[in-house]
Amino acid sequence: MIETAQAFGVDIGGSGIKAAPVNLEKGEFAEPRLKILTPEKSTPQAVADIVRQQLEHFEVPEDAPVGIAFPAPIKPGKPLDFMANLDQSWIGVDVTEEFSKACGRPVVVVNDADAAGIAEQQFGAAKGQDGLVIATTLGTGIGTALIYDGVLIPNTELGHIELQNGKGDAEKYAASSVRDKLDMSYKKWAKRLTKYYGLMEKYFNPDLFVVGGGVSRVSEKFLPYIDIKTPMVPAKLRNEAGIIGAAYYASVKAAKAAEAAK
Repeated sequence: MIETAQAFGVDIGGSGIKAAPVNLEKGEFAEPRLKILTPEKSTPQAVADIVRQQLEHFEVPEDAPVGIAFPAPIKPGKPLDFMANLDQSWIGVDVTEEFSKACGRPVVVVNDADAAGIAEQQFGAAKGQDGLVIATTLGTGIGTALIYDGVLIPNTELGHIELQNGKGDAEKYAASSVRDKLDMSYKKWAKRLTKYYGLMEKYFNPDLFVVGGGVSRVSEKFLPYIDIKTPMVPAKLRNEAGIIGAAYYASVKAAKAAEAAK
């Protein structure tokens, strides 16, 4: 692994598994990422084997922190009880234990939306922001991360909040994939997003919304039409956020473990 990297990050998705060494001083990749398609049968063994291949490809040192952004709520030491985007055989698996065993080293696993939020708070659009930041990812669904004064509140699933007036599950009504499916204009989609973010504003009174996901590349087409009071900014790190956030999170955990061992 290149000398300018302090940690290694992996971002596991339903279609691709992306990994790169990360320069934590700059909050960017130290080398170009490696993407391998997620196996059609995305079992724990199949996915873990790819992560091991990526570690070997970059020759990641044994003492380098390794963080993995994973598409499910993660509670260390406890098995998964829900899986949406990978094979259902993940249910009942201790994810951290599975990856650590397959990779032959300790790894840190964090929810993928949380990883993206951490990255934006440390290096991106929410850097230096006090109070409550709600980072969202608009894609197939709606991912959320809550960060208060720099501290992550993990495993929120606020993309599934129930909208008012019979609109139901938020991500089934307002996710980017819904806009694509219905061939909806960005301005019309913004009305749906207003319902979602307006309810989030009412319940949580955040100081800032960070809007990520691939669609953040064209944020000027919809953000100005979301009618709420809370400031909203597009994510800066976009598709790199999961890898960078996972690497940063792993480095923080490693530093705490080292301090506790003294």
